[in-house]
Amino acid sequence: MGAQDRHNEMAPRPTPWMTDDLRLFQETVRRFIERELAPHEARWAERGYIDREVWNRAGEVGLLCASIPEEYGGGGGNFAHEAVITMEMARAIVSSLGNGVHSGIVAHYLLNYGTEEQKRKWLPKMATGELVAAIAMSEPGAGSDLKSVRTRAVREVTQDGECYRINGAKTFITNGYHADLVCVVAKTDPEAGARGVSLIMVETRDLPGFRRGRILEKIGQKGQDTAELFFDDVRVPVANLLGETEGQGFYQLMQQLPQERMIIALGAVASMHRAIELTTDYVRERKVFGQPLLDLQNTRFKLAECKTNATIAATFVDDCMVRLMDGKLDAATAAMAKWWCSQRNCEVIDECLQLHGGYGYMLEYPIARMYANARVSKIYGGSNEIMKELVARTL
Repeated sequence: MGAQDRHNEMAPRPTPWMTDDLRLFQETVRRFIERELAPHEARWAERGYIDREVWNRAGEVGLLCASIPEEYGGGGGNFAHEAVITMEMARAIVSSLGNGVHSGIVAHYLLNYGTEEQKRKWLPKMATGELVAAIAMSEPGAGSDLKSVRTRAVREVTQDGECYRINGAKTFITNGYHADLVCVVAKTDPEAGARGVSLIMVETRDLPGFRRGRILEKIGQKGQDTAELFFDDVRVPVANLLGETEGQGFYQLMQQLPQERMIIALGAVASMHRAIELTTDYVRERKVFGQPLLDLQNTRFKLAECKTNATIAATFVDDCMVRLMDGKLDAATAAMAKWWCSQRNCEVIDECLQLHGGYGYMLEYPIARMYANARVSKIYGGSNEIMKELVARTL
């Protein structure tokens, strides 16, 4: 087999949802990551959070709210643009910029459920990076079971008009340290179960009763700030409710979570392929018993298994992407993609780390950082056990 044949055999498979415009966008994203993010990852990981001005620079080049209409300050693209950003960041092993939450999740809650006034007030500032957004779901006693949140929002009348008085604590909040705008999952009717959940937008700057707890120290994704948030008699206008009436929050979450789960699946696919690429390069150079590690049958078989899993994952996720962009991706299929791809990603990275030997355990090698970063993907966005339960309900 000649060199060109080998190149063709290793060439990436066609991606059905990619277009020429998306490829140009991909180049812009890649250049920004290489210039503005990758060189600083180690410093941010040591500190626990990204430089605030990076959000503004990301806005300047169009990385923020890329899938939000131009009339609201966004890039005018679609979810494929968010997919490109997600996969490029995973490929570069860059996790500090929490854009998936900011642009792929919070911005779309506003776009889909916000009033015209809310959209025009917040989305343009999110697109420029003037506002950093977070979503506050998890609590110390409530993770994947969103019906069990204890944060309470009580409607009351003050001299300034009607408002919500919010009390509660949130944890594991991505972008929590920098967040200027938080989509808070709260109970407006504690007796109504899922129908008592509402989403309320909270602007945090100089807000009495709002405080940030510590930045949480994590196994991986160390530079992406993850914080505790506390709401002690925090008052926000009733106009900050997302949706026409109270009690729509659980429905809104269920409608939008499939997109969040696709972001996780997309990142997992890109991560698998990157791990295989790094490991193939390593075993070509590494000598064992006087010969390249790649010459050993076990090495070739392990990499063959990894490549097969990565290819299956990419094929499945591409199909999900086509369905999502056609408005036909159901929650159960998104749950399948999330749990299966995150599980396979962890397994593939583990096999690749093993082929690095002792060096795979050293953080100076990218595969070690990938190993640490990947583990949380089986937990956030809804644990994989919950994903399987969602799938099982369709049987």
